[in-house]
Amino acid sequence: MAKLTDEKIICNNWRTPFELSHGNETTTHHECIEFHARLASNFPQILSFQEIGNTDSGMPIHLGIVSADGEFDFERIKVSGRPILFNNNGIHPGEPEGVDVCMALVRDFCLDPESLRHLADVVFVYIPLYNVDGALNRQNTSRVNQVGPESFGFRGSARNLDLNRDFIKALSSNSRVFNRVFTQWDPDILVDTHTSNGADYSYVVTLIATQPDKLGGRLGPYLRESMLPDLFRQMEGRGYAMCPYVNPVREIPDDGIVGFLDTPRFSTGYAALHHCIGFMPETHMLKTFRERYLGTKAFMDSLIEFSVINGRKIRALRAQDRAEVVTAREWTLIWELDTKQHSSLMFRGYQAIYEPSRLGQYMRLRYDRNKPFEKEIPFYDRYIPATNISPPFAYIVPHAWTEVIERLKLNGVDLRPVGRECKVEVESYRIIDFKKEE
Repeated sequence: MAKLTDEKIICNNWRTPFELSHGNETTTHHECIEFHARLASNFPQILSFQEIGNTDSGMPIHLGIVSADGEFDFERIKVSGRPILFNNNGIHPGEPEGVDVCMALVRDFCLDPESLRHLADVVFVYIPLYNVDGALNRQNTSRVNQVGPESFGFRGSARNLDLNRDFIKALSSNSRVFNRVFTQWDPDILVDTHTSNGADYSYVVTLIATQPDKLGGRLGPYLRESMLPDLFRQMEGRGYAMCPYVNPVREIPDDGIVGFLDTPRFSTGYAALHHCIGFMPETHMLKTFRERYLGTKAFMDSLIEFSVINGRKIRALRAQDRAEVVTAREWTLIWELDTKQHSSLMFRGYQAIYEPSRLGQYMRLRYDRNKPFEKEIPFYDRYIPATNISPPFAYIVPHAWTEVIERLKLNGVDLRPVGRECKVEVESYRIIDFKKEE
């Protein structure tokens, strides 16, 4: 994508806090919202910026829409068949590079005609900072091993909820707002920006994608065989070689990594319920904030480029999958890892070293950056159905279950009241065991 010159940004007073601090600082919530609102005021033919609801503490959540032709109505945009890319940022405000990248992206769309031309007919819909309450809880100690920025927000919401575990439960006001807006816009692709931690390795960017087997239909194979290979190639070409999210089989990546199963409590798993392809770039917390920002920017540029070229094809595949799932004989409720097959992944890591801890009687693990390696490791990225059901004609929801009814409505589920008293023969499910996810 085209990039504005620093001179043009400076003379127009549109530099972000990240740029002004030479990559050391992330924006505050106030700076972020004021920046987007000012852009929308100056460029109303390109950007619409609006409040869409409130957090649990009553703070407003905002939504921005970038449209090259000035059309901002979601109904008319969906009818037109234009691809929609939805970008969520700041769900964990201690992982803020996506917030700053989004500011620069939207700024460039507004100020630089070449950037807007590259967006073509894709509509870029974004939440600039989702966990507003966490962003207001600002300090520099909640992610002690992370390399920058100088200060940042907190992971938990005002109710200390982890919002990236709340999409399907929707216990928070944030999630209910998200459910409603996401259903209204019905995007084709979601990207939710994050920062990772854990093992050490050479990559700045790792990626969680919607699990292709679980996504199924035509979209799953398309994601695995076409979209992911293209994104990985693009990132290599942009100087930010990318790796699947490092989720080790055992303790260190050398033994292999496992494809992440994104259940609907996560943003990408929730998106899959809507037949939407989801991505969660996870930059590595041990890289500098500037490196993480640039890696996130490279991923966003790669994803926008792919969306421009292939967005209408993705919309067509989604429509076909939706039509077929209605007549499917079985639905899979639970998936499990297929440990009998795996692919190989060329991994660029650091040698793991176990040494006595100075704090206690145990061995500690560290990674020696002076001993890099590149070798093939197993990648277990296939999942198989563990529990299937035959779809019923309908589900009956007792009227007293108001919270369930509200959530179904927010997600566009067709609900029809029973018009009179009657007796019907039904089959019911019962939870007999429960195990909390790690």
